[in-house]
Amino acid sequence: MSEFLFDRRDVEFVLFDQLEVENLVKLPRYQDFSRELFEMVLGEAVKFAAGKLAPTNEQADAEGVRLEDGKVILPESYPPLYKEFCEGGWFAPVHTPDYGGQGLPQSVGMAAIEAFIAAHPSFMFFSGLTVSAGHLIEVHGTDRDVELYLEKMYTGEWGGTMCLTEPQAGSALGDLTTTATPVEGEDFYKIVGNKIFISAGDQNLTENIIHLVLARVPGDPEGSKGISLFIVPRERVNADGSIGESNDVAITGLEEKMGIHASPTCSISFGDNDECRGWLVGERCRGLQYMFQMMNEARLVTGLQGVAIGNSAYQSALAYAKERAQGPKVTDRSESPKSVAIIEHPDVRRNLMTMKAYGEALRAMLINTAFLSDHAMYNEDEAVKTKSQDMLDLLTPICKAFCSDMGFKMTEIAMQVFGGYGYIKEYGVEQKMRDVKIASIYEGTNGIQALDLLGRKMRMKNGGLFLTWLQDTNEFLAELSEDETLGEMAKQVDAAKNALGEAAFGFTATGKKDPEYPLLHATPYLRMFGLVESARLLLKQASIAQTRLEAIWAEKGVDATDDEARKALIEQNDDVRFYENKVKTASFFIYQILPEARAILKSIQSGDRSALDVAL
Repeated sequence: MSEFLFDRRDVEFVLFDQLEVENLVKLPRYQDFSRELFEMVLGEAVKFAAGKLAPTNEQADAEGVRLEDGKVILPESYPPLYKEFCEGGWFAPVHTPDYGGQGLPQSVGMAAIEAFIAAHPSFMFFSGLTVSAGHLIEVHGTDRDVELYLEKMYTGEWGGTMCLTEPQAGSALGDLTTTATPVEGEDFYKIVGNKIFISAGDQNLTENIIHLVLARVPGDPEGSKGISLFIVPRERVNADGSIGESNDVAITGLEEKMGIHASPTCSISFGDNDECRGWLVGERCRGLQYMFQMMNEARLVTGLQGVAIGNSAYQSALAYAKERAQGPKVTDRSESPKSVAIIEHPDVRRNLMTMKAYGEALRAMLINTAFLSDHAMYNEDEAVKTKSQDMLDLLTPICKAFCSDMGFKMTEIAMQVFGGYGYIKEYGVEQKMRDVKIASIYEGTNGIQALDLLGRKMRMKNGGLFLTWLQDTNEFLAELSEDETLGEMAKQVDAAKNALGEAAFGFTATGKKDPEYPLLHATPYLRMFGLVESARLLLKQASIAQTRLEAIWAEKGVDATDDEARKALIEQNDDVRFYENKVKTASFFIYQILPEARAILKSIQSGDRSALDVAL
């Protein structure tokens, strides 16, 4: 079994140095918290991840799930592990304490959940989907719904799912055929239909599962405008909250998947015997609107899956590269050159640095976006609240798509570092690659995220969201333009930012003549945006680190221009090493990876529409 490695120091840097999340305690929602409490929560989360989740991951992956007599059976370790997870208060860390959650800020919760996903990705599907379903009920359900379901879902006593996809209707949800027929004199509807690809659709952990099902009431409009949302318990719930009779919900199959083998992905049939009851959420024909709340929350967690598994792969590759001796250094001209750890080889170092730069950028992007969510929901200043929501809307598709794509890329690079040992199961890298790949596919494929960014988010408020992001970025870069150490890096980021803007504004003119052309470049544009946002965040980290370094140099009486003195201090002082590495990581990303953004602009401006014109 591979060792669980987690970079808590970098997570804390993002939380407390970059975002200063302790200032959230000034908001009434978080007034009972403190930095010390946030640090304690993160420490306990990492401890649980390392001590409980990680040791069960490999065996659960090998054991998988099975279907027996219509019931899903999970790996043997899961029931006791699930009990400990719930008893530890980890099930709903960011949700209201009134119904069993911890009430933590989204940003702090995101950091804790990263550790959990890194330790055991399959296991985290059960809590993630349940609390998102519960939150949807909390926001859009009736008082009766909240009282019946919420506490049991936020404490993990009951499970929850989102049931969207059907065999004939993948991402085109408007094509669904599941029906919800009202019953005269009753408050429920008869649900009939089939859903597929339902994560955590059944399990032997809870006595009930609350499915949120998209369906159409006969006579309502065709397409997405006629979709409604229904609460469909696996077992009916009595008025007093107790479990009633079976609700005619049947598991018809389990998907055999590339990864996440210990998480059941189910096919579900509703109403085979015409006895499946569902309760309407909110108003009819607004189901897709309600479900987008859950989907957007899930998209951030999906991006976090890329962050967590990608960074886990990097930590494993880094540790391996320090231990694996193979070949002499290229500069060793002795008669009997000795093999050195492969971390000494330039190509391996480039691979490691690429993973490190992506990993730290992605982590900052996700936690920063969660921080925006904290302010969007609970800041009392309406201007701050609105701006935070705007930036949250703009960045969500980037977080989902860019982070999941680059998380997979990091596992690929990690496998290269391991070589043949990465391709076999011994070190766990191949499992990380298998487990993370799904993140680019579900919750709306990454191509759909790109279309959402270009077709919706860039146009919202007449382009106001993007213009606000540009203004903030311009102000930040202007502050560094004359900086002796970071000024040149700031100029490179500024040029990439300008290329991003040039592409965006060019789409407006091009799209009027050829509406398909901008859509052809939606995915490259999202990648371009992800690269520039990553560079911006890493440069911000470098700026903070540089300030910290200057303070340490002054305290130690070290001349910053004396390379030997600096190297000596790096070897002696962990803080100096960390901050120096932050500056170098930003430099690597900006000079070695960011230039791709300007190359993407060239492809966008080429006018080439061969992909549209070719006869395939």
